[in-house]
Amino acid sequence: QVQLVESGGGLVQAGGSLRLSCAASGRSASRYGMAWFRQAPGKEREFVAGISWSGVNTDYVDSVKARFTISRDNAKNTVYLQMNTPKPEDTAIYYCAAVFRGSMNYVTRTGYDYWGQGTQVTVSS
Repeated sequence: QVQLVESGGGLVQAGGSLRLSCAASGRSASRYGMAWFRQAPGKEREFVAGISWSGVNTDYVDSVKARFTISRDNAKNTVYLQMNTPKPEDTAIYYCAAVFRGSMNYVTRTGYDYWGQGTQVTVSS
């Protein structure tokens, strides 16, 4: 059983920056692949960024490459999403997700078992 709690969302101006955090409790975040998803009004939930349990491997949806950075600190059981120069189209509820990987240190865009409640990110012009 893993509980995920997102924080750091809010209102940000386009061109600014924001950092989301996802704190994991219960089973250790170690050996868990982690990811950020988002869902905008009227749109399907989409994968944004993922990171393997060691942090060596990452994956990003094309629309956020070069702007967003996913990272993790396993000692703190926390995953981050650094959002640089966000755009209005980045406005969405952002969800943290996790899946146990065991020895498999890679990133996937599907198959996540645990989800946080989400944090709202609103980017204004």
